[in-house]
Amino acid sequence: MILAIESSCDETALALFDPAAGISGEWIHSQIALHGRYGGVVPDLATREHLRNLGPLLERVKEAHGFAGIGQVAVTHGPGLAGCLAIGVAAAKSLSLAWRVPLTGVNHLRGHVFSPFIAVHAEAPAEFDARMAALLPHLGLVVSGGNTLLFTLDAERRITVVSSTRDDAAGEALDKGAKLLGLGYPGGPLIEKRALKGDPKAFDFPRGIGPRSDLGFSFSGLKTSLRYQLEKMKPEDVEARMDDLCASYQQAVVDALVRKTTLALEREGGAFRSLGLSGGVANNQTLRAALGRVAAAGGIPLLAAQAKHTGDNAGMIAFAAWVDPTVRPVEPMAGLGIEPGLAL
Repeated sequence: MILAIESSCDETALALFDPAAGISGEWIHSQIALHGRYGGVVPDLATREHLRNLGPLLERVKEAHGFAGIGQVAVTHGPGLAGCLAIGVAAAKSLSLAWRVPLTGVNHLRGHVFSPFIAVHAEAPAEFDARMAALLPHLGLVVSGGNTLLFTLDAERRITVVSSTRDDAAGEALDKGAKLLGLGYPGGPLIEKRALKGDPKAFDFPRGIGPRSDLGFSFSGLKTSLRYQLEKMKPEDVEARMDDLCASYQQAVVDALVRKTTLALEREGGAFRSLGLSGGVANNQTLRAALGRVAAAGGIPLLAAQAKHTGDNAGMIAFAAWVDPTVRPVEPMAGLGIEPGLAL
């Protein structure tokens, strides 16, 4: 089995993955309540929480499964908060040395890339290679608090980034929008909850689309537009129309994501056999439904990551360590530093 450690931001997570059977256990400690007091993640506090909680989570793994069957340790080594990543990497190196098993570093975004295929593996582990091959080439959309990008996955499981955001990520735009609205942190789910009762056409926010031939994303103008709109309104009017503001703002984000994804599909003229959706914002039901319609119109399945694998989680890191052909074991004492940037 593969034991994976994820500590790139504010979630301490462990998971066990058996290639013959799937994910056999996942353990996570969330810091949302702690950072919610400050309106966002405080790096020093996050690092201390990882240090405090990683040991107890390992104890829970030992109690549930023991360590005897573990033949590999995988760990997120970037991108993320340097101090948080360092805790996970140090722990992974120590376990690899103590157990004398291979150590692999996994890029966090590559984990998101492959996360929609976890459910495909779970349905029939013995048939996974054939089932995955039938879904390639694949067009995927990763939408999180720190990244928004379109990518392709070819028959050899090689990743090519098609486009990314020029400024804010979609999740960041939602979180910052929620802060402007006074809703709190994390903002995306709070906006989504209020949007359920609102009119998505009530306010005309920009989509940041640019030229039709351009696949790049941009969300900074949307955030600015919301600020200008709020400055024109009285506080009591903002509160009275909060649901409409949230619905319209969320729809602007969704429309931008859907239009660029649709354009990428159209450019290839039916070459893709599946469409993927992953990352923290992938749990937004409006976005999932919209991309489901896009996939159906193209006659291909939508592979959306399961809710538990959309945010920061170790399940996708363990799975990527097995399924990603670029992942290679390293010597614990010789390498595996923190990896910055996209590195896809």
